[in-house]
Amino acid sequence: MTKFLPAAGWLRGYSRDNLINDALAAIIVTIMLIPQSLAYALLAGLPAEMGLYASILPLIAYALFGSSRTLSVGPVAVASLMTASAVGAVTAQGNVDYATAATTLALLGGVMLIGLGLLKFGFVANFLSHPVVSGFITASGVIIALGQLGPLMGVSIQGDTLPHLLVGLVAHRHDVHGLTMLVGVCAVGFLLFARYKLAGLLDRAGLSERAASLLVRSAPVMIMLVVIPLSFFESFAEQGVPVVGYVPTGLPAFSAPHISWDLIKELAMPAFLIALIGFVESVSVGKTLGAKRRQRIDPNQELIGLGAANAAAALSGGFPVTGGFSRSVVNFDAGADTQMASVLTALGIALAALLLTPALYFLPKAVLAATIIVAVLALIDWDILTLSARFSRADFSAVLLTIMVTLMAGVELGVLTGVAVSVGLHLYQTSRPHFAVVGQMPNSEHYRNVRRHAVLTCPEILSLRVDESLYFANASYLEDILFDEVKEKPMLRHVILMCPAVNRIDLSALEALERINSRLLEQDIILHMSEVKGPVMDALKRSDFLHHLTGQIYLSQHAADLDLRGRLSEAPPAESSSLQNE
Repeated sequence: MTKFLPAAGWLRGYSRDNLINDALAAIIVTIMLIPQSLAYALLAGLPAEMGLYASILPLIAYALFGSSRTLSVGPVAVASLMTASAVGAVTAQGNVDYATAATTLALLGGVMLIGLGLLKFGFVANFLSHPVVSGFITASGVIIALGQLGPLMGVSIQGDTLPHLLVGLVAHRHDVHGLTMLVGVCAVGFLLFARYKLAGLLDRAGLSERAASLLVRSAPVMIMLVVIPLSFFESFAEQGVPVVGYVPTGLPAFSAPHISWDLIKELAMPAFLIALIGFVESVSVGKTLGAKRRQRIDPNQELIGLGAANAAAALSGGFPVTGGFSRSVVNFDAGADTQMASVLTALGIALAALLLTPALYFLPKAVLAATIIVAVLALIDWDILTLSARFSRADFSAVLLTIMVTLMAGVELGVLTGVAVSVGLHLYQTSRPHFAVVGQMPNSEHYRNVRRHAVLTCPEILSLRVDESLYFANASYLEDILFDEVKEKPMLRHVILMCPAVNRIDLSALEALERINSRLLEQDIILHMSEVKGPVMDALKRSDFLHHLTGQIYLSQHAADLDLRGRLSEAPPAESSSLQNE
């Protein structure tokens, strides 16, 4: 039962203490999510209430089907930005309304995720390397922050790339609304103060760490409690300050979006990209939090859980959701034991949708923009550039390219670039793997790279260590490396391929080995192999290669070296194994 419905696992031993911890965490997370949900809905270009709707039923769906006990799902900054980009492109044609396109996007993503989960495609999380994901999120954070400067200043700017946003900001520099900007700047200042300074002040005042953390996380709500009455009594709306306006009271109506085949074709790729990024981020956060409590995260089940959450969002008037880092960390730090905390959070958001929406009418949009700007600052990680540059030029190039494409061409192309770069980088690195000529360490049975160590070698024996699995992309490279070494050794009589790192071999690599064997035979050189792993040996046995191999397959490199040296000196050979089957 728990395999298909993970909630059955934690419900089985659920206790009163668990309920107390989950309820407290739910209160804290609910307080944080109300302003965040509203803000991310506006970031996606949607009515504010859709942010609340996306934070109700999706949380319950994930609680039932997700494998993480502390991951919190809902609208997040990057997914909201990608939603705005995808939906904006579709609705610009005028064939479908914005909300329908957004719910359709969530439904398509949900169906894709569930399908991938049922097919056990959890490994797709590995398609994007961590540096590339960090680069993409950093660039997205910059775009989000710049895009919110418009609402912060009371001007309307369009675009989802760095050039468009900068042009829009420059073009509207004379249209800044003074009062709106004052409200927005004050909100940003207070939120930054709360994030970086308030906890220290509260600690010195003697407040407990948990209480201080609650107050810091509640900073956006504090802003709302101050600004909404101020906006009402000072008539901000009449003075030209953009406000949220009418927000429908009540819960969403449950219905499937009206979709067409043409709409599906246009949104299929954006839905997949949003789902992929969301899945990668969710698994990363889930594994990090799960490791702290020794809880296992199942990537395949996560696909199903996130898919169910997105399908629930589509059926309840929401938009794409995923596991968020900030909300999950808050949920974890607040003491949540199980996904019951998410269920209770959903109930809290539902109560807010029923009771609090009339007060939201007077909330300045500049405050929500400030909330988004401060939230995405945590996403921007310029250190990834210096770290990757110091560690690997290839990783640095991949990160830099992903950032530049995302900034200059948009988030969708940025994601595609990230996927292409990640896969391309892997293929490039494995297509040109490390090979090393090895020799014997004195007075030992160990063999190391001749360029790194003082080792014993024999001019008539070439020992080449292969440090990668052999497949179609690197088979020819192996041939080139080996025969370059052969050319430099006129006395060569034996070649040993040392294979401790070869975990698999495909047909292209097998054919390359057969060509190597034949070409060496033409030069009166015998080919041997050592330390061949069992699965690779099984693959060789299924072919005719072993019958054509001019030499032997040795259990160890030391056995091969001793045997061949013995043959060359006409001494009794050492014991060796002609075949290996681990």
